[in-house]
Amino acid sequence: MRVIVLVKATDDSEKGTASPEWMAEMMEAMGKFNDELRNAGVLLMAEGLKPTSEAKRVAFDGSGRTVIDGPFTETKELIAGFWIWDVKDMDEAVAWVKRCPNPMQVPSEIEIRPFYLLEPGLIDRAKR
Repeated sequence: MRVIVLVKATDDSEKGTASPEWMAEMMEAMGKFNDELRNAGVLLMAEGLKPTSEAKRVAFDGSGRTVIDGPFTETKELIAGFWIWDVKDMDEAVAWVKRCPNPMQVPSEIEIRPFYLLEPGLIDRAKR
């Protein structure tokens, strides 16, 4: 089963105010964790995201489109980074997340969401 593991942003991660010492320590710990994931055959992809001050959103309203410049204010709804994992089941994904170093200096959350699996041939049939 493939899952996306979402590291939620915090006010600090959006502001980029972490000390260089803490960032170095966290990146080293996260690098070791990523190595464990890779060695176990779980890790498919991992990326950190820049703050929303460098982002844009496109709002849809019927046929209209409106571009909204960041930063965005609802930090609890923002994503700071993600992994894509290939795990046996949700229990295995939860077990891995419990081993993850805290990616933030403050209390934070990591969300795990499974991907939809397309039935083989579904895309080919849809093209007909």
